[in-house]
Amino acid sequence: MKSDCSMRIQFPKTLILISFLLLSNFAHAQKSDVGNWFIYFGNQKINSKWNWWNEAQYRNYNFAGDLQQLLLRTGIGYNLTEDNNNVLLGYAFINSQNYLPDSDEKIGIKEHRIYQQFITRQNFGRAFVQHRYRVEERFLPDDFQTRFRYFLSINIPVNKKTMTEKTIYASAYNEIFLNAQNAIFDRNRLYGGLGYIINKNFRVEGGFMAQTLENTNRNQFQIILFNNLPFNKK
Repeated sequence: MKSDCSMRIQFPKTLILISFLLLSNFAHAQKSDVGNWFIYFGNQKINSKWNWWNEAQYRNYNFAGDLQQLLLRTGIGYNLTEDNNNVLLGYAFINSQNYLPDSDEKIGIKEHRIYQQFITRQNFGRAFVQHRYRVEERFLPDDFQTRFRYFLSINIPVNKKTMTEKTIYASAYNEIFLNAQNAIFDRNRLYGGLGYIINKNFRVEGGFMAQTLENTNRNQFQIILFNNLPFNKK
């Protein structure tokens, strides 16, 4: 019994180490076909009805050090029902660093967004499912665009029946982006990964995302820290 408990404790550490070794293979591949995103998602309760969303994403063309995009997002949400149905109004700032064609030179583009979203969560057996519907008003240099996004995710506990402390879980999502203007299809993101719930406030996750754009494809590893994000309640 003692050795079984020890194995459970060591497994997340081993998972993190293996993930790091795999990701480090891409550390020196400038403008490689596989990049990496370091992500923080925070969600703090103001009271039983209101919440504050805070988010930071540091996106790289390689594992780290070759900035592709810095995204900062925040918002104020309201629970229509406890934890399971939430509407939110927010703002985002995006600093993109795009390579010029056939060059090592970059051009910086700064974007401001206002967005509105609705999130609903359900349980299906051991599966925890989330739907997110988001509308974005994008203020770009010399341009204004509107975009619609639909995000569907699923989390399934691996070593326990519920999502509690010290739970390893499998995670997957798909998100499609549609523009209100031409071209309508913007991109699609398909992701799979593994996560570990440290305690009631924090969990970590690592995975791989395949991103399909209108004319190109680009893949990213993701390393994510979650702070106070609720799972579904039974």
